[in-house]
Amino acid sequence: MMKMKMMMTKWPEAEGINPEKIRALHRLVASGEGDQLEFKRKTSYPDKVVCEMIAFANTHGGTLLIGISDDGSIPGVKYPDEEIFSVEQALRKYCKPSIKATHSTIPIAHHRYVVQYTVKESKRKPHAFIDSSGKKTIYVRYEDKTTQASREMIEIIKRQHYKKSIKLQYRENENLLMKYLAQHAYITFDHYRTLTGLNRYRASRSLVVLVLANILQIIPTEKGDRYRLHPSFH
Repeated sequence: MMKMKMMMTKWPEAEGINPEKIRALHRLVASGEGDQLEFKRKTSYPDKVVCEMIAFANTHGGTLLIGISDDGSIPGVKYPDEEIFSVEQALRKYCKPSIKATHSTIPIAHHRYVVQYTVKESKRKPHAFIDSSGKKTIYVRYEDKTTQASREMIEIIKRQHYKKSIKLQYRENENLLMKYLAQHAYITFDHYRTLTGLNRYRASRSLVVLVLANILQIIPTEKGDRYRLHPSFH
């Protein structure tokens, strides 16, 4: 660590290398990928970069760093303008509605840079990825994973804009669910249908309302959503 600090103090300011910015970058990278932080080595697949940015905009916002390996090493990129151009082109091509993302370039060594994109949680969500066939896919972020949003997740995102109070009456279905979650960490959509005997529409509507009422928390995963009691409900 001492050797790294000595090297940093020798970097010439004339090259635009700022030791304090590099220390801040190292601290950020050391925190690891998570709910609001994603690493990309390069923009070889700009469509995947757009998916990550869409997920940030649809969830709690986040920072995307280009020039960082998955293991947390910082090789940087040689031509940051090319990386930025690739991302900007892909955003215009694949993302609807458009996302406001700001970027900055951090010099880390001679001809090596990290590009930092900041994406705020959007007031226009949900944003969708539009592929070449016109298919729309909405992504969300949970922990260090970007996941395709279910129809329930999409409905929750849309209705959260209204911020209306939710009137909820506990009936048999809700009582069965509460008893189940008193003994289990979470329940899936299919298990909830089996537990209550509800059809798909009614089960979906029930779970969405419970999430909007902050009784349940929805956890998106690659294998489907999980629902657990909201932390504030305990």
